[in-house]
Amino acid sequence: MRRIKITVGAVELTAELLNTPTADAIWRALPIASKAQTWGEEVYFGVPVAVPLEADAKDVVEAGELAFWVEGSSIAIGFGRTPISHGDEIRLAAKTNIWGRALADVTLLKAAKDGDPVAVTQLVP
Repeated sequence: MRRIKITVGAVELTAELLNTPTADAIWRALPIASKAQTWGEEVYFGVPVAVPLEADAKDVVEAGELAFWVEGSSIAIGFGRTPISHGDEIRLAAKTNIWGRALADVTLLKAAKDGDPVAVTQLVP
């Protein structure tokens, strides 16, 4: 299984990629450097990837799911409530392609700040 490392400021997460067209496109674009943005309890950042919305795209995600916001060409990692959440759900701004799963506790991203440097790299077995 393909694995990546995502670093946001001082937070480091390892993740596994799913077998999807979005995961393939992101894998091919690595390494990626970007700047973090936050929206409630979500961190997102722009990446040089363009893919269409997949048939199983969704806007309510589970903690740990790695999402790709098609309209914003951004990776989004929700770890709690956003400004449009209902109850305790993690609701993103739009339907997103799910392309991976974090292997660590994504609530560590609470420490992330707007403008933090982001790096996404391949982990070679």
